[in-house]
Amino acid sequence: MKAVGYRKPLPITDFESLLDVELPDPKPEARDLLVKVKAVSVNPVDTKVRKSVAPPPGEVKVLGWDAAGIVMEVGRDVTLFNPGDEVWYAGSIARAGNDSELHVVDERIVGKKPRSLGFAHAAALPLTSITAWELLFDRLGVKPGKAPRDETLLIIGAGGGVGSILTQLASRLTALSVIGTASREKTAEWVTELGAHFVIDHSNPLSQELQRIGVAAVTHVASLTQTDLHFDEIVKSIAPQGKFGLIDDPPPLDINKLKRKSVSLHWELMFTRSLFQTPDMIAQHRLLTEVAELVDAGVIRTTFAEHFGKINAQNLKRAHELIESGKARGKIVLEGF
Repeated sequence: MKAVGYRKPLPITDFESLLDVELPDPKPEARDLLVKVKAVSVNPVDTKVRKSVAPPPGEVKVLGWDAAGIVMEVGRDVTLFNPGDEVWYAGSIARAGNDSELHVVDERIVGKKPRSLGFAHAAALPLTSITAWELLFDRLGVKPGKAPRDETLLIIGAGGGVGSILTQLASRLTALSVIGTASREKTAEWVTELGAHFVIDHSNPLSQELQRIGVAAVTHVASLTQTDLHFDEIVKSIAPQGKFGLIDDPPPLDINKLKRKSVSLHWELMFTRSLFQTPDMIAQHRLLTEVAELVDAGVIRTTFAEHFGKINAQNLKRAHELIESGKARGKIVLEGF
């Protein structure tokens, strides 16, 4: 099968940073699906792994943790899917990625693709939807429903992949007042379209920007990027007994600064369930099923932003470069081999 991968960690500007390769077709194990990959999207995790994780000598590491495709074959213990089903998923970071013609994935972290979306637009959503859903409902403990609670969510980096879906989930499924951050006019317009009640500029001190819109403090903070740069302002802006969630990889933070306000800190990594084969691993199947229903009902829209063409090394390099620039808005998608 055709695939894209690398043999050693390199800067994306290096010719061998990503390579077009031929690999043996994978075989599904007990609870696996063998999926013909139709479209993929690119996430910051792809660039982080490419730069830091070396495959075993002589082997190729395949990236990619967002896919939409068609089930070709099922393992002996599969109960949720059949050959021919159109599916979407983010996969497991402990296994080969999905930048390949064929891919195997555990059925418990797969959902049926929204009927209303083509493969490209569907591939933009799984990883960010899982991350945003788990962060909002599982980690920060926000209750769905529109009963007034006088609670406010500040989303730092609301225009990115996770921010784009988190803004929608929070504004449409909860009673939270949603404040997104964006530093460019085009991104601010995007965040507003997705449902944010207010947009502030994170290139200015967050506390000053919140005061500008008449908000003294926020009850919840979702920090999706550059947490270390914003940490002191987060401490200043969060309400006593507030909840602070993050997904990036900042340098060590002085969390003692959160003690005076009794602020709770919550990490979110959407790969945790599959990495540790947790008893509730199937929650991601159910989550993706519910998000697909929300998409088909018109409640949630795809965060597809740019189509970079066929799935090959040249186009994936372009996608990695854009993500590493910090200027990506929404999701970058590639389709077909």
